[in-house]
Amino acid sequence: MMELDFSILLKFADALALGLWTTLKLTVLCVAMGTALGFLIGLARASENALIRIPASAFVEFFRGTPVLIQLFWIFFCLPLVLGVELSNLASATIALTLYMGAITSETFRASLRAVGREQMDACVALGLPRSVQILHVILPQAVLRAVPTLLSNCISLFKESALVSAVGMADLMFVGQNISNNTARPIEVLTAVACIYFIIAFPLTRLVTRIEGRMLRKLAA
Repeated sequence: MMELDFSILLKFADALALGLWTTLKLTVLCVAMGTALGFLIGLARASENALIRIPASAFVEFFRGTPVLIQLFWIFFCLPLVLGVELSNLASATIALTLYMGAITSETFRASLRAVGREQMDACVALGLPRSVQILHVILPQAVLRAVPTLLSNCISLFKESALVSAVGMADLMFVGQNISNNTARPIEVLTAVACIYFIIAFPLTRLVTRIEGRMLRKLAA
């Protein structure tokens, strides 16, 4: 029976920390861009214009209905052939995760936009507010507030999905863990540590989402 030796991880603590830092930076970047994209797509899906609504819906259904890994591989291997340019693993990972985040958050925003009372929209029209003012100062604040719990859940999901970028050679936490595991022949210790790192970050955020959601439900019910 193999004897476990977790002390070996101390030798690679800096490498794991660097991989985690790469994962966190990628996640934050894709969350920011994907959330902005998701809001725009959510507005497009709520549009009464079919020329806007149908392409937006097709985008969402495609990126929600196909595996993220396949999307990542297609962007990394196929998109450069289509565009005739080279894409780094960072660029490919950022594009893939941003598009995926945009697709899943668009549904969140679409639902929250529907929850904004129609009477408020009518009031904006009655006041003669420009469409941009309606979106930025009336619709957006309320939609974001209602969407916060689900948006945070989406962020956690993206953080976990980001482990897939190791498949295209990006030196994130999972990629570093795999390399250490292969070089030391200690997969149990290393991969267990990597899993624990993901859990330590994701679990408190999950509990935070639950608390925020509970508070918002109580406020809306009051």
